[in-house]
Amino acid sequence: MDWTVPKFPLDRYSDELLSWLTTNFSDVTRGTSRIVRGWIENGTALLTSAPPLLVIAVIALLAWWLAGRRVGLLSLAGFLFLWNLRLWQATMETIVLVLLATLAALTIGIPIGIICALSKRVWKLVGPLLDMMQTMPSFVYLIPAIPFFGLGSVSAVFATIIFSMPPVIRLTALGILSVPRELIEASDAFGSTPMQKLFKVQLPLALPTIMAGINQTIMLSLSMVVIASMIGAGGLGREVWRAIQRLDAGAGFQAGIAIVIVAVVLDRITQAMAHRARPS
Repeated sequence: MDWTVPKFPLDRYSDELLSWLTTNFSDVTRGTSRIVRGWIENGTALLTSAPPLLVIAVIALLAWWLAGRRVGLLSLAGFLFLWNLRLWQATMETIVLVLLATLAALTIGIPIGIICALSKRVWKLVGPLLDMMQTMPSFVYLIPAIPFFGLGSVSAVFATIIFSMPPVIRLTALGILSVPRELIEASDAFGSTPMQKLFKVQLPLALPTIMAGINQTIMLSLSMVVIASMIGAGGLGREVWRAIQRLDAGAGFQAGIAIVIVAVVLDRITQAMAHRARPS
């Protein structure tokens, strides 16, 4: 087909912007990469140096305390099975990557969600950006991470942070905006300052919705960490990628089951925490 309208050079502009950013912020990215890599290596070393049975017991007791007896027993059985499958090292690497990316995403996303709820102008600006981020194919997030941080787990963490952040921003804003108007008016009538109203009325009532956003962020972090194995990330995703390269269906199925077990345990814990956060 003969096109008469010139093509908008979006690809060239994107390459030029990425090249400018990597050139002018290389010192920052190298320093950040060293710090994050240190966190990943130290966290993985801490979990893998301890006896697996001790780590499993701690995880099970923590799950019992946070989510109840059933989730605690599920965690105990699930991680014992992962240990039996000889996937303990890969599982610990995956958990470290997911926890690090999730904590960073929540640290950035929850304040942005609060600001979006309190300012309509900010929400009008951020809302379309979130729509774009949630519809963008997950593989696309890996492309700009590589020039900044190179191949490996650091790029995987930063791509995961960006990919998993939209749900917690959106649900934090939604939770605050869903607080009944009568309660807001009552807090104003009692002379509450904006900060008192936020921390004593809006955030406590929005906590179940925020916890749902945290749950979605964790699940997206886990899925992205697995996909990021294509750029050198470790963990269970690397086991899946190796199985694909070798056409080893058994090893791939085994690693896939391990990912499902980790996802189910994390999902049940955060769902139980969200249920507890609901006001009576």
